[in-house]
Amino acid sequence: MKLSKQDADLFFKLMWSLQNFVNQRLGIISEATTIGEYQKLPSSEKLIVRDALYEKIELIDAYLEENHQRLSGEEFSIIESWKNFQRGDYFIERLLKNHAIFIRENEVYAVLALYESFDDVLPFISLPYYAHAVLLPFKGRIIYDGLLQGYAISFGGGIRQTLKETYMTAKQSGRIIASFDPEKRAEGMIASEKAVKDFGPTIDEILQQVKKLRSSSHAPAIQSPAFNMVKASIEFAQSAVENPDEIDHLWIALKKVQRVIKKAETVLNRSQYY
Repeated sequence: MKLSKQDADLFFKLMWSLQNFVNQRLGIISEATTIGEYQKLPSSEKLIVRDALYEKIELIDAYLEENHQRLSGEEFSIIESWKNFQRGDYFIERLLKNHAIFIRENEVYAVLALYESFDDVLPFISLPYYAHAVLLPFKGRIIYDGLLQGYAISFGGGIRQTLKETYMTAKQSGRIIASFDPEKRAEGMIASEKAVKDFGPTIDEILQQVKKLRSSSHAPAIQSPAFNMVKASIEFAQSAVENPDEIDHLWIALKKVQRVIKKAETVLNRSQYY
C-alpha cells in the first residue's frame, strides 16, 4: 500500500527541493531559506507552498531549467510528470493490501502511500474519508503528495453504498486507474480479467444431465418448477460463460430464472392452504 523506502526517499528529495524553489521564487515563507529549513516547516505552511505550486504549474519548467544539470534523467522525468497532477476532493473509500481506493465523481484511482501506509496515516478514521488531495504520477504509478486536508464529515448508509457500487463497478469493468501516463494508462488500469478457467465443457455436461429431469403427473407439484429452476439456472450459467459481454442476452436468461422462481413461489403458497 506504500512506496518502498528507496522510492519514498526519492520522492521527498525531489518534492522538497521543488517546493523550496517555489517558496524562494514566490517569497512565501521567508524564514525558510534552505531545503533543510523548509523540510522542518509544519504541514500547514507546506500546504501554502504546495497550493502555490499547483496554481503556477509553470514553475516546474522554471525549476527544471535551473536545475537540469544536477538532476538525473529519471529525476528530471519524474518532476516533469508532476505537471499532470490531479487536485481535488476525493473519497478514500477503502484500504486494500496494495493500494488505497480514491474516488472522485465516477473515477476510481489506486493510490500508493509514501513512508507510512494509509492504515498509519488514518488510524482512527472511519471510512469513507473525504479529503482534499493532490494525486501525482510516480514511476508509472499514482501517489499522493503526503498532504491530506480532511473534512469533518460523516456519511450515512446511502453514500457508503453509492461509493461501494462505484468501486465495484470500476473493479468489475477493469476501470480502476493506476497510472496517469497516457502511454501506460490502459496498461496500468487494474483489470478484472485474469486467466479464467473454461467451464464451458463442464456446464454443457451438467445441462445434458439436467435435461433428463422430468416430473410426472403423479409427482409432488413443487417438483416441476424445481426442475425447471435448475435448467434455467444452468442455461443462465452457460450464457455467462459463453457470452459474458452480451448483456441483453444475459438479462433474458436471468428473467427466465426469475419467472421459474415465481412459479415455485406460487406452488409453495398454494401448499400453505392444505
